[in-house]
Amino acid sequence: MNPVRQLEKAGQSIWLDYIRRSLLVYGGLERLIEDDGIKGVTSNPSIFEKAIAGSNDYIEIIRDLAEQPGSDAESVYERIAIDDIQYAADILHPVYHASKGRDGYVSLEVSPRLAHDTAGTIEAAHHLWRTVDRENLMIKVPATPAGLPAIEALLGEGINVNVTLLFSRKVHEQVVEAFLCGLEQLDKAGGDVSKVASVASLFVSRMESAVDRLLDEKIESAPGTAGAAQLQALKGKAAVANAKLAYQQYKTLFNGPRWEALAARGANSQRLLWASTGTKNPAYSDVLYIESLIGPDTVNTVPPATLDAFRDHGSAKPQLEEGLEQAQADLAALEAEGISLDEVTDALLSEGVDKFVVAYEKLLNAVTQALQGARVPKAASQTAVLPVDLQQSVDRALDAWTDNDKACRLWARDASLWTGQDENCWLDWLDIAEDQLEHLGDLRRLGRFAQGHYFSDVLLLGMGGSSLAPEVFSSVFGVQPEHPHLHVLDSTDPAQIRRIETAIDLRRTGVIVASKSGTTLEPNILMAYFFDRIRDEIGAKQAGRHFAAITDPGSELEKFATKA
Repeated sequence: MNPVRQLEKAGQSIWLDYIRRSLLVYGGLERLIEDDGIKGVTSNPSIFEKAIAGSNDYIEIIRDLAEQPGSDAESVYERIAIDDIQYAADILHPVYHASKGRDGYVSLEVSPRLAHDTAGTIEAAHHLWRTVDRENLMIKVPATPAGLPAIEALLGEGINVNVTLLFSRKVHEQVVEAFLCGLEQLDKAGGDVSKVASVASLFVSRMESAVDRLLDEKIESAPGTAGAAQLQALKGKAAVANAKLAYQQYKTLFNGPRWEALAARGANSQRLLWASTGTKNPAYSDVLYIESLIGPDTVNTVPPATLDAFRDHGSAKPQLEEGLEQAQADLAALEAEGISLDEVTDALLSEGVDKFVVAYEKLLNAVTQALQGARVPKAASQTAVLPVDLQQSVDRALDAWTDNDKACRLWARDASLWTGQDENCWLDWLDIAEDQLEHLGDLRRLGRFAQGHYFSDVLLLGMGGSSLAPEVFSSVFGVQPEHPHLHVLDSTDPAQIRRIETAIDLRRTGVIVASKSGTTLEPNILMAYFFDRIRDEIGAKQAGRHFAAITDPGSELEKFATKA
């Protein structure tokens, strides 16, 4: 059974920490709801920035908005965000209805510029609540000193709130107090407390990274000692321990006469939502912050990559209430080593606000650039024309696809278009072009590395589909000034290998080994040959820096590339 689906049996709701227009328009979110049981969506300025700058989803939308008088970056972003949030809320509304308002929410953040402005936050939240106009919207408000009274006021008006940037258990108590006060105000005013919902988003991996940095500093000051070993053993423990104890605090706070009076009126508790659950340290499991925090009456909002990883190899065994004594001991040990968790969490809140502001500014800059591009006149376009007989055949095929709704079925990964077996697992290529746009920054950094790392040549080793596109690029673009010359080798013919070898300078050549499975014989033979040749020229220590691999995760080629 799908491990993500099994989380529901443990009482945990999985929300998606991601949004973009194509996910909504082409059925991606519906598939995640149906296949994985996704029960909500969270967004933030960084997610929207990546969606706008890292995809073509919004080109036409921005072009249309650019023609409207008074369109600036902030108003265009708001229009895009509100449209996406409304779309997602409508898709999630059946989940909201089925869960009786416990799940099915989509979260939208007030401007992080207002993190220290109570009145401004309330005003902005009112504006978003009215404009989005969806009962399953949550307004994200940070757990800053200025944010807490805003949270109370908004809940007191019946507005759903996702409390963000929560790190410490001390502040969690204050957040719950604001929640209870808000519901009491709403009830006193005659409002329906059963219709308002809230989550408290405790950030996990950010805390881990901060504590690990402090531990590393202490380890570096006493390398090789018994104390250093004890410090090393504490790495990767703080965030999960903090979350486990926060959950115990949650159970205590939502118990007793005060809460029972609200619960009797139909109120639902303010669940803890585990946020920042993508693993940042590659030494840790990529599903650490899902597996360790599975428990009843909780939410985990996960980025797509973490969701994919958990679906692939996660375990849905509840662990949230296991090892509580060890969690207390780990946090006590950190304090004993001079690492104050209060100081860490206070700093994380301040840094978190600053990072959100930077992300918001980056978002507005991306929208500004998109607006400028939209206002540039379009280049001349081309029209493809087929011979009449071929055009008629194409038209008949397209009509057949239209009549049978095959295009929608294709994008829905409908295996019945073929044999009805596992063809739905073969269709990740549908999104590959769009997905790569999100990685433009990494690809450009790799290009700059090759350009500035004394490489005169780049040699791609691959067979079939792995080499066809590079061959086209090499033929179309040729050799560009101040860039390496791209060579493609897709043959084990000795004459061709010799021709390539004499055309390149092995000491200044970068080699890309492209093999999806990582087990294709020919590329592996070629890789071994050229690795030996380059090692002979520059030494074993440097040879690995001249090689890069394109392959499936977990393949033998990936393992070799990691070690080399």
